[in-house]
Amino acid sequence: MSKTLQPGDKAPAFDLPCDGGGTISLAAQKGHFLVLYFYPKDDTSGCTSEAIAFSENKDAFKALNATIIGISKDSAAKHDKFKAKHDLTITLAADEDLKTMQDYGVWVEKSMYGRKYMGTERATYLIGPDSTIRTIWRKVRVKGHVEAVLKALQEISNT
Repeated sequence: MSKTLQPGDKAPAFDLPCDGGGTISLAAQKGHFLVLYFYPKDDTSGCTSEAIAFSENKDAFKALNATIIGISKDSAAKHDKFKAKHDLTITLAADEDLKTMQDYGVWVEKSMYGRKYMGTERATYLIGPDSTIRTIWRKVRVKGHVEAVLKALQEISNT
């Protein structure tokens, strides 16, 4: 297993298919802040709430020179349906081979009702314009999370 990423580390590169038939990469975000959030599955309650909250706050992030990208193992086609159903305005990327999730350390062993399985840990990485990780939130609780990320970005932007 790779070492756990820490603030100050270079963000692992990625190039993934995304909703709308395009691709998205870390390299294309250079010069901007990037809010990279990992979530388990399209159209489940927590993941939907998180995606809606990021979409509702997209303009506030954009005003701070930040792009928001959500990543799950769902396909780009599934992301298109998810976005249409909930009027989402953020970019959703498909990591079907789990490589990016493994690079960021969010494909982890989970446990539910005593059963162990592999799954996506809900996590968010705030990445600077130079591709350096600035802040990491692990095992995210959805309620209040988007506001916490926005506050952290405002504080970094003001320094």
